[in-house]
Amino acid sequence: MKKYKHIYFDLDRTLWDFESNSEDTFRDILKKYDLLSKLGSFEKFLTTYRKFNDRLWHQYRDKLIEKKILSWKRFYLTLLEFGINDIDLSKEIGEDYLTISKTKKKLFPFTHEILRYLHEKYSLHIITNGFEEVQFSKLDNCNLRKYFTEIITSEKVGVQKPNPEIFEFALHTAKAKREESLMIGDDVEVDIKGAMNQGIDQVHFNFIKQTARTKATYEITSLIELKEIL
Repeated sequence: MKKYKHIYFDLDRTLWDFESNSEDTFRDILKKYDLLSKLGSFEKFLTTYRKFNDRLWHQYRDKLIEKKILSWKRFYLTLLEFGINDIDLSKEIGEDYLTISKTKKKLFPFTHEILRYLHEKYSLHIITNGFEEVQFSKLDNCNLRKYFTEIITSEKVGVQKPNPEIFEFALHTAKAKREESLMIGDDVEVDIKGAMNQGIDQVHFNFIKQTARTKATYEITSLIELKEIL
């Protein structure tokens, strides 16, 4: 087995339970603005939001829209589907989402246990596409920052995963060699292929147990399985 020295983690959907925390945030927001009765179904709202959010994130990743537009437009387009045409409300919800979501603390099982275990053996780092101020708050609120030497955000670098520049930056910042590095993430296109294209080994955190066309160096369905690899 290769001798790794540097372990890079994705944050959302790898350590921080994005789906659960996001749903909790939406419930808070819909209650605040008394919107659920107008939307009819929380599940339908979620499905509609995710459709527009994914579309706009792809545009943001390709530098077709700015962060400030993404932050509110995803909610504007969602509400519009339910007959609510209100830009001001959408902007308020966009600000609330960023403010509230980063306070949520649900992590995947064994997050602290595995990070404590790895922290004694390796240099741990974060590579994340999320907004910088939000990601740092998540790490602080969940008491995770203490485990990591370098925290690399796409905003800081100016490009998002899977762009090779962010991996180059991560290696340079940590003074790490490719052959001594390992990337752990949930997204095959962004985390796994991104690292693979840079000659970095990968662990696919396949917690939803999907069939992936791209085979990572390793695959796990629970973070505790990292003990079998590292």
